[in-house]
Amino acid sequence: MIAVVAGVVFGVLFGSWRLGLTAAILACVADAVYRARTVSSIPAWRRASAAERQTEAQLKKLERNGYKTLHARAIPGSEAQIDHLVVGPTGVYAVDSEKWDKRLPVRVQSHRKLFHGPFNQKPRLDEARWEAAQASDLISKALGREITVVPSLAIYGPPIPWRILNIREVDVFSGGLVRKWITKRERSLTTAEIDAIYRAAERVLPARYPE
Repeated sequence: MIAVVAGVVFGVLFGSWRLGLTAAILACVADAVYRARTVSSIPAWRRASAAERQTEAQLKKLERNGYKTLHARAIPGSEAQIDHLVVGPTGVYAVDSEKWDKRLPVRVQSHRKLFHGPFNQKPRLDEARWEAAQASDLISKALGREITVVPSLAIYGPPIPWRILNIREVDVFSGGLVRKWITKRERSLTTAEIDAIYRAAERVLPARYPE
């Protein structure tokens, strides 16, 4: 609608369909950039987004395979949130779900930089890695043994031109691959260990939105 209005107004004012078309294209680009800035990252204080609900639905299907998940868990002393903490036979995972503007491409540079359109997503990767590190530290202290939490970014919206890629120590992939990303790893935890880690995580990572 923005593009149509801009095209008609400029076309009428200047009497040129070419100027109208140019204005419409520029309006589309401006709108895409604005949405990328406001939608590409989920603020930690927001309630479940559409992306988080999609991931939650996928993770629920893993329960029958021995996986347990905590959703929207706060990092004490910060505004940060782990959207989904998964504990199961193949390990412990922190999954952050992101809904990005599908009109802007996702690309990687030198396996170290992630871009959504023109925007460098380094802060988002750093945040995901930090959240997982904090969860790992808190759970490890609670259990008296080292527990590794693997960070990830599950992206919904634009096509991702790879399956699973590790960028700045964070696994990045299309949101639809969440279950495969988790289950394709080697089994490393027993049922007793899963229960212990889950209970510890439940204690040290409070719910963002207590019932």
